[in-house]
Amino acid sequence: MTAAQGVLLRPITMGLLLQSLFLLLLLLLGSCLHPAAAFPKGCYPSEEEGLKTFRCSNAQLTEVPRDIPNDTNKLYLDFNQIPFLPRDAFRDLPLLLELDLSHNAIARIETGAFQGLAEHLHSLDLSSNRLVSVSKDAFSNLKAKVNLSNNPWRCDCRLQELIRAVELVAESSGGIVCDSSTQEEHVGKAFLQVIADTDLCNVYKKTTDIAMLVTMFGWFAMVISYLVYYVRQNQEDARRHLEYLKSLPSKQRRSEESSTISTVV
Repeated sequence: MTAAQGVLLRPITMGLLLQSLFLLLLLLLGSCLHPAAAFPKGCYPSEEEGLKTFRCSNAQLTEVPRDIPNDTNKLYLDFNQIPFLPRDAFRDLPLLLELDLSHNAIARIETGAFQGLAEHLHSLDLSSNRLVSVSKDAFSNLKAKVNLSNNPWRCDCRLQELIRAVELVAESSGGIVCDSSTQEEHVGKAFLQVIADTDLCNVYKKTTDIAMLVTMFGWFAMVISYLVYYVRQNQEDARRHLEYLKSLPSKQRRSEESSTISTVV
């Protein structure tokens, strides 16, 4: 190779080397930035007291985000606008210990929303939402301590069954207040105070039993009324027929009377 050829090849070699370094740098940056780019705006992972935490507080969320790391131990979704929790909302978070859903707009929780969390979850905060009525089945097998305070609860048998099915955070029980109730005198009272004096499920059962008795009595009265009408109508028809027979000549009357009597019998 001549000196002239060496001079020509040197810039080409340097260019290829620089291009390779640039591509490598892009790949490294891409691998570092990709996980953060997958998170919703306002959400970020951290580590608190040795636990992997994922915070989405006040992130203007309208649903539970999907790209939450599945090794998360503590999840904060408080101060958002999440309206309901669908089935399997947290199924990919088997190591979750604490879940904060307070200060949202949650009005409905589907059965199975907390499915997969029974093993490890020990704290669930649903305070300051819009819960009015929730089936106890939504919390099936859940062993976590639950905060249900500051919701517009309807105090009825359904809420009584729910409260008896979950373990409440001790200091939160006084915050479960009747916003509405099947009995007007309960409105504004703490729910635990209400069920200390009244078994709402027993009251509901009595009301249902009374309604059933009233319905059965109504049907019975209708049947009796129909039978009385039917007998009276037949008696009236027989009387008219007998009066008609009396107006006939005697021989024809006797044969008609015997026929009428046998028909009535």
